Amino acid sequence: MKLKNLVLILFVAVIGLSSCGKFEKFRKSASVPLKYKAAVDYYKKKDFAKAGILFDEILPLLKGDSTQELATFYQAYCDFNTGNYTLANSHFKKFAEVFSRSEYAEEAIYMSAFALYKDSPNYNLDQTGTLSAINEIQSYLNNYPDTKFKEECSNIIRELRKKLERKAYEKARLYYKTSPFNIATLKSSVIEITNFQRDFPDSDYNEEMAYLKVLSQFELANSTIEIKQKERYTDASKFYLELVDKYPNSNYLKLAEKMYSKSVEEVARITKLEDEYKAAVEKEKAKTSKLATSPQ
Repeated sequence: MKLKNLVLILFVAVIGLSSCGKFEKFRKSASVPLKYKAAVDYYKKKDFAKAGILFDEILPLLKGDSTQELATFYQAYCDFNTGNYTLANSHFKKFAEVFSRSEYAEEAIYMSAFALYKDSPNYNLDQTGTLSAINEIQSYLNNYPDTKFKEECSNIIRELRKKLERKAYEKARLYYKTSPFNIATLKSSVIEITNFQRDFPDSDYNEEMAYLKVLSQFELANSTIEIKQKERYTDASKFYLELVDKYPNSNYLKLAEKMYSKSVEEVARITKLEDEYKAAVEKEKAKTSKLATSPQ
């Protein structure tokens, strides 16, 4: 059994060395047509790494040749199939520009956008690439509304927007979790939640976001100087009413109701103090006026 395994391993090694030797001969060949044929053969066998190397080497020599178009197109696919999505995006885009009348031009434009989609980072990383992918795919759809890739493009855009949604959700939650008693982060939390509600109105996270908005605003009001408390408690009450209006059966209502009651009490207390202060000022003004107009 061991001898059979050894023979098999040696056989595979010999075949591998033979294959590598053959590839190196193609690379060293001065014949462009031979190299081109070898590159196409490797491509059709789905050996995209070897095909890509050969296409890279011969493409500068194919300018003006009838094979340049297909070689350029295949080169871009080699990049894509070996996971070099940034290069694939660039090469597909260049193909569509140079060979704008090609039968492959539309596919190249789609694949340049699709490469960006494949290269889109995880939600917890910077999402510049995701935004670029959405923009390119949407641009492709705008230019080719009847494309055979229409459904796939729509699904990709939804998927990428879900990634942006998750990123925005985690960012909004992070501001509150980082320091729930820090005024700057509480302000940022309210702003990020408001942005999230505007950008993702149909999100499944919006019920939780609506509650966190009440909580952040209430704690902001609670932590701030008294001169700003009335306005901030008023906003906390408003956010609570928005939560009740949109999610009347929410599990967060009992928790939020306590903050609403406290906010209403605080607004009433501050308003009373303001009224008393105004009354005292008016009384003092009247007294001063009376003294000023009385006969000496």
